[in-house]
Order: sequence, then C-alpha cells, then structure tokens
Amino acid sequence: MIIKRFIENLKEKDIELTEKQLSQFEDYRKLLQEYNTKINLTAIIETDEIYIKHFYDSLIPAFHHKIEGSLLDVGAGAGFPSLPLKIVFPQLDITILEPITKRTNFLKVVTQKLDLDVRIVNERAEDYIKETSIKYDFVTARAVANMQILAELCIPFVKVGGYFIAMKGSRYQEELDLSQNAFKLLKSNVESVYEDTLDGAVRATIFINKKAKTPYKYPRNYSQIKQKPL
Repeated sequence: MIIKRFIENLKEKDIELTEKQLSQFEDYRKLLQEYNTKINLTAIIETDEIYIKHFYDSLIPAFHHKIEGSLLDVGAGAGFPSLPLKIVFPQLDITILEPITKRTNFLKVVTQKLDLDVRIVNERAEDYIKETSIKYDFVTARAVANMQILAELCIPFVKVGGYFIAMKGSRYQEELDLSQNAFKLLKSNVESVYEDTLDGAVRATIFINKKAKTPYKYPRNYSQIKQKPL
C-alpha cells in the first residue's frame, strides 16, 4: 500500500517511476533495514516511514526546481537526499561527502547493488574543499547542522550562479534570520523558500543562490566555524 501511495504522490508532482526505479527503491529500503541492525544509519526504519520520510522527502527539491548537472551532497549519512535523486534522475552527476567510514562503506554497498554511478568521498567538507577545485551546480544538506554552520561548509562548493539547497524543519525561519551575515560574507542570498507538509510536519526547502566567488578564507577549520559562526 505504501508503495502505491509513493507512486501516486510522485505522479502528482509529474514524476513517473519505471519498474527499474521502483526495484531500486525497494532494494535500497531492504539494505537500509538490514544494515541498520549493524550500524547506526537512521532512527527511521519502518518501511512506510522510509518511503515517506526518507525517499519522498529527499525528492522534494525537485518539485520546486529542475535539478540537473552536478550535485554534491554534504553529510549524506545513509544517502539522503542524493541517492533518491540519483534513482529518479540518473543523468545527475552526484558526489557524496560523508566523513563517517561505516556510512561510506554502506553507501558503496548500496550504489553497487543499485548500479548507481556515484562518487563517494570519505572526508569532512572543510578538508575536502582544500583538495578539490571542482564546483557544483547544486550542493545539498539535509538535517546535518544549523544553517550558519552549513552555509560556511556548503556554499564554497557551489558554482557561481548555482544553488545551495538546505532542507529544514519547521523552525527554519529562526535559522535563516541568524544566517543573513553568513550569506552576505559568502556572496550568496536566499532566492526562494518552499514549505511542504510531510505527514503533518513542515518541510522547508531553501534555495540559496551563489552570486560571486567565495572569499578564499572560507571555510575556516571546523572548530572556528562552530565556536564563532559567521
């Protein structure tokens, strides 16, 4: 029943899944439940909740903006939102940045089983930025940290003209208010905010547009970011 609801809800958003994509979501769900008994991946483990609160929720940004080109998922955990986006939009060029080795090992198992071409990097954002010159059309972060911290970790990876997509809960406005100086220093601004309701809870999708190159000194090391947010 939940899969039927999942399919119908996506159809309402003009997303029609193929049999292959449905099979990939089912395999993903099984792996998530299996591996969660061995390592801490998520507190959401019931099948119905996985489909709605992980899979459907991960696709919400695509309801409001065309997601194409390259995407970096910072602190993806068990692969959200990047892997559901990759299943639905296989042409996306996706890189996952996850510092916890047990989780990156899980992600490698999932991407191999689902035959998804995804780069998985086992590093922290503030370290990886020093090693790569690659910039992305989109950078996502879902339930990772507060906005002031996320902005400094994520926006430096965004191409000029691209977007940092922050996925937040009902208290997002408070975080946005506290982050205005960070956005200014990082040469970005909030372009649009969308509210969706997911099983009675507010889900905010915030598109932050990068207007100019990030000053070289950002991001600072994590202890500085945490102790003195922008």
